Amino acid sequence: MESTSSTTNVGTALAPSDDLLYEVVDGQIVYLDPMGAYEIRIASVLTVYLETFARQHQLGRAVQEMLFDLTATVQRQRRPDVAFVSYDRWPRQRRVPRTEAWEVVPNLVVEVVSPTDRVDDVVDKVAEYFRAGVECVWVSLPSREQVYVYESPTQVRILARADALHSEPVLPQFRLPLTALFDEVEEAE
Repeated sequence: MESTSSTTNVGTALAPSDDLLYEVVDGQIVYLDPMGAYEIRIASVLTVYLETFARQHQLGRAVQEMLFDLTATVQRQRRPDVAFVSYDRWPRQRRVPRTEAWEVVPNLVVEVVSPTDRVDDVVDKVAEYFRAGVECVWVSLPSREQVYVYESPTQVRILARADALHSEPVLPQFRLPLTALFDEVEEAE
């Protein structure tokens, strides 16, 4: 999860840079601090596992660092580190749009916490995602090898390295032992 570093009014002449990731919060462009290499690898591995499972079971699509337009409910455009959108929310035969932001609410979002992230910002985003209609939020803390599985803003399961990550009913039968996730990352180092 990238933390916010600076803001710019959307109405000003300064447009988002192609090189910088950003979100839009209350009409303000908020540039995101870059994630660490380790955190990017965690997000990449999760994306691969989710996309592979979703394709095999014809459930939907998994994406990484996609900007989602959530303005219909929370006046935000957010860029979770990983997201899953079911075919129920965006039909399989409907192409992902060629727009800057995808106008759909993901079923699942994943935020991978980087050293620059503030706890308050993470907790605020979790609550915001649920207000927008997200069904489940995973917050990964790579430094502790833990994943916090939020089923609501106040209902959370904390998974450690010995546990398996799952998310019923969003991803029926999906199981990912956290040892596989963290070992996969360690093998690359």
